[in-house]
Amino acid sequence: MTAFHVSRRAFIAGGLSLGAMAAVPGCKPVMSGLFTGADAHPADYPTVRAVEFMGRYLADRTNGRLGIKVFAGGQLGNETDTLEITSFGGVDFNRVNFAPLNSVEPMTLPFSLPFVFDSVDHMRRVVDSEVGDEVLASMEPHGLIGLAIYDSGARSFYNVRRPITSPADMAGMKIRVPASDLYLAMVNALGANAVPIPFGEIYQSLAQGVIDGAENNWPTFVGERHYEVATYLSLTEHLLTPEALVMSKVSWDRLPADDRALVREAAKASVPEMRKLWDQRVAEAKATIEDSEVVVNSVDKEPFAELMKPVWEQFITSPQQKSVVERILAMRGA
Repeated sequence: MTAFHVSRRAFIAGGLSLGAMAAVPGCKPVMSGLFTGADAHPADYPTVRAVEFMGRYLADRTNGRLGIKVFAGGQLGNETDTLEITSFGGVDFNRVNFAPLNSVEPMTLPFSLPFVFDSVDHMRRVVDSEVGDEVLASMEPHGLIGLAIYDSGARSFYNVRRPITSPADMAGMKIRVPASDLYLAMVNALGANAVPIPFGEIYQSLAQGVIDGAENNWPTFVGERHYEVATYLSLTEHLLTPEALVMSKVSWDRLPADDRALVREAAKASVPEMRKLWDQRVAEAKATIEDSEVVVNSVDKEPFAELMKPVWEQFITSPQQKSVVERILAMRGA
């Protein structure tokens, strides 16, 4: 894998021209003390607030010399484009899902496998271990310094047609997925038809019958109001893919050793803060659904997981990847 190709497309993503990008504090590869952070999630999302917490942590310990200005809601572009910008120092910090990282660094793929984690606790144990450190370190050759791993919750299927109790119930359903080869393979292996459409088009597509369903976590199901049109939620919890906080290696290399250590310390401190906020958001979302007309059902996950064996074999091909998967599985129920 090579580092990202730098293109003008990355700069104009989200409506930012080259001139506008240069005018944003921290968006030039010059260390001014105020770092720039990018996040596609809205301003009140737990990951955004966690990075803001990290910025306050840095400011408190440097008497305001260092801080972070987070541009949330995709202001600097989508995750693929902001990763490209981050790789050469146009953005200092970036919170991204592991899905766009999968095409950059193969060692991130094990964390994205369906049913590789059997619970939130299991996922957190893994990412807090040396396995998490190893995956974060694998990003450095691509111009990214992995600093922390955040939650993105358990993803389940929701649809407009019927409860999903077995893979057979998904036959013929048009299910929205992100533009990811792994997601496409996963949904197709379950017997549904994977439809890659932009995230912002899900609500309208559900309402108009363009798709029958989608999949995501509790806060997104509620926060994006998808529950208003997709009134069947089936708790498959097929993915517990975490999210990464990365820093541009260009920006990192400009820092003195003491500041690097402080940045790592602040990033580590932001993880429990993010998890606290995330757990609160999940609880609030569940309460909203309890008071709604959504039909929620649990499922026997084993038949779904059984169909994922070819997907695992397709994407996990190297000895290094297989070692990570084996160590993840060994930590179940620990």
